[in-house]
Amino acid sequence: MSIWVRFLETLPKEAYMQKKDTLFGESTQGVQKKFEFDTQVASVFDDMLERSIPFYRESLALCIDFLKYNAKDGVIYDLGCSTGNLLLNLEPHTNATLIGLDTSKAMIEHATLKAKAYNASISFKVADCTQEDFCESSAFVSNYTLQFIRPPQRLGLVRKIYQSLRENGIFIMSEKMTTTDPLLDSQMIEYYHSYKHNNGYSKTQIARKREALENVLIPYTLQENLHLLQEAGFKHTEVLFKWVNFGMLIARK
Repeated sequence: MSIWVRFLETLPKEAYMQKKDTLFGESTQGVQKKFEFDTQVASVFDDMLERSIPFYRESLALCIDFLKYNAKDGVIYDLGCSTGNLLLNLEPHTNATLIGLDTSKAMIEHATLKAKAYNASISFKVADCTQEDFCESSAFVSNYTLQFIRPPQRLGLVRKIYQSLRENGIFIMSEKMTTTDPLLDSQMIEYYHSYKHNNGYSKTQIARKREALENVLIPYTLQENLHLLQEAGFKHTEVLFKWVNFGMLIARK
């Protein structure tokens, strides 16, 4: 059973309640706004993750295992930590200092509530990772975060991550990806939408969310992401996981 499910079973409902993601549904009124990580999204985000990211739990476990192999101490940053699931699951298995950063105050409030409920020693902070001064670290994680950062800023951030890592430190990044082949790209998007539909999202919700994410989420191809890591200085990069248009990469300094 995942830590956030156990968390919901033990925490008083008045303190926190996970809601089902019904955003962008048929009942939505007025002009469609662009996607943002506001209070509304934060309140349903755990459900959104489970139903929108293929093999979400397995990917989380994979990420944690490679952190356990490579970062048993030092400092581990989770950039775009959202509601804190990665660090909460990792905390019992490492002696490292854990720091979660997110620009969304609502996400950090949810993450802090969870950490308090489990007496977990994790520092959650509202911060823009492109502006933050990192200390020397053993690992960085960026799960579906770089895709929301404007392309001109990405190389600078990844370079800063590389420079902040100690020797043999690692950077794990997960991203939604595109491809240069228009036909395959269309087929992969259609396949992913079928996956979401099978997880209970209506065609209206899928279409409206895609519209809301336009020009907010800007994906790179796998090759572009690998080149980004190499240009930042990483000499060792590997694909840890790939499912259609979702992937997880690991880079070692």
